[in-house]
Amino acid sequence: MSNINIDNQNINLEISLLLEAIFNKYGYDFRNYSKAHIKRRILHRLSLSGLDNISAMTHKAIYDKNFASQILLDFSINVTEMFRDPDFYFFIRKEVIPILKTYPFVKIWHAGCATGEEVYSMAILLKEENLYDRTQIYATDFNAKVIKSAKDGIYSIKNIKDFTRNYQKAGGKESFSDYYTANYNSVIIDNSLKKNIVFSEHNLVTDSVFAEVNMIICRNVLIYFNRDLQNKVMNLFNDSLVPGGILGLGTKESLQFLEKGKNYNCIDLKNKIYRKKYNV
Repeated sequence: MSNINIDNQNINLEISLLLEAIFNKYGYDFRNYSKAHIKRRILHRLSLSGLDNISAMTHKAIYDKNFASQILLDFSINVTEMFRDPDFYFFIRKEVIPILKTYPFVKIWHAGCATGEEVYSMAILLKEENLYDRTQIYATDFNAKVIKSAKDGIYSIKNIKDFTRNYQKAGGKESFSDYYTANYNSVIIDNSLKKNIVFSEHNLVTDSVFAEVNMIICRNVLIYFNRDLQNKVMNLFNDSLVPGGILGLGTKESLQFLEKGKNYNCIDLKNKIYRKKYNV
């Protein structure tokens, strides 16, 4: 066996031990995340840490909570923007909002909400469709630091042109500037958009159902999980969604090969939007 193969085996073993240590010490379970994603993030942290190897990272993570928190942040999936994939929001506006309006009160769960841009995008859409006042949004992520950023609703002003363009493509009805206040190099989301949003920590891997909801948005999270973990999370979503409820995934995600996939009809194949069947 070549030295390269031996090195890879040793690295993979060290990564497994690090993930096991994080789970046993802090309760965060990344053992069924995509191996390629986890390996990439760990090696990046190793290169910044000044430590000699992953085993040294494991030791430090056990005894240094701040270092462990940094690793958790590395594992977070925080690639997001306002009205990301505008066609998704355009379909929600045109085809899903009429469904949601049939409910006397609407509950929406944004799972894996990261720093909150997509949560506020939904709040804007609901406000423009006169549905926000009878909607409760639960926005969750496993990482306390990104939840705080989401609550604050402060974003770099350099992204505003892209956000505005996305908003317009998503069928925005007003001026996007109505929804934030510019402050030097940042913009602050208007407080009126925060009033019906509850931000909280929730771990899709280890936590259970916390609400019965009419719609779940979980975009570009499942692609980082292996099949077993995808099925586990889909069980959680299935138990949380009311019959006829809406599930929105990322454009590269699908229910096609998942155990609970048979419980859903695809109502927008391009944007991966599904509706739970009534007879399941």
